Amino acid sequence: MILAPEGEPSYHMARKLTVENPPTEVFRALSDPSRWSIIVQMSKVDELACITLEDTLPVSKPTISYHTKILQNAGLISTRKAGRNYYYSLRHDVLRDLVDGLWELAPTPRPVVGTENGAVPTGRRQKRHEPASIAAISRQRDAGDEIEEAAVLTW
Repeated sequence: MILAPEGEPSYHMARKLTVENPPTEVFRALSDPSRWSIIVQMSKVDELACITLEDTLPVSKPTISYHTKILQNAGLISTRKAGRNYYYSLRHDVLRDLVDGLWELAPTPRPVVGTENGAVPTGRRQKRHEPASIAAISRQRDAGDEIEEAAVLTW
């Protein structure tokens, strides 16, 4: 077991993705539907209480504990205990490192993730207003007339 700087135990530190160091433990942890559901729920909040998982997953408390331990050992989540309650947080840095490592395997231009201050798009598809080499992306905010535009260069 490795001790984190704060003195808390850390079972996994993010490592560079290489042939000698594949992320098999992370992929194994993500491959289970219940664990994937836990990750998705954690991605929507800063911290998720164990009781929430008890309400949203169709499995017993010991099974939830088993799944969260696998996710923690893979380095995907961190756990905080307050009294008798457990709280879980997604380790975004580990997921980013994994995605970065995968992109290095097939180096191509990466898509634009956000439009302003790292904001994530709303999920709606944007229309192309320019030729294929330059696509203008526009989005209308709420019900107002304010429109944002960004140019995305592709090659």
